[in-house]
Amino acid sequence: MAIQLVKKWGNSPAVRIPAAIMESAHLSLNQSVQVRADHGRVIIEPIAPDYDLEDLLAGITPENRHSEADFGAPQGQEIL
Repeated sequence: MAIQLVKKWGNSPAVRIPAAIMESAHLSLNQSVQVRADHGRVIIEPIAPDYDLEDLLAGITPENRHSEADFGAPQGQEIL
């Protein structure tokens, strides 16, 4: 737990988030988060990114493409 002060940043209040808490919460700089109040508490939650299949497929290159994996012979009623 870290104690922080609410300070002014421009015209808005702001709270600094210590690096250890950022790491523990798996947050990164410039990441979108949802901020809400719940029973007198401020809740900050990361927003899951929206993945687009076309963008993901466009990122595949010969350098980062994996080779075919051999999982052995069929073991049951797999459709081949």
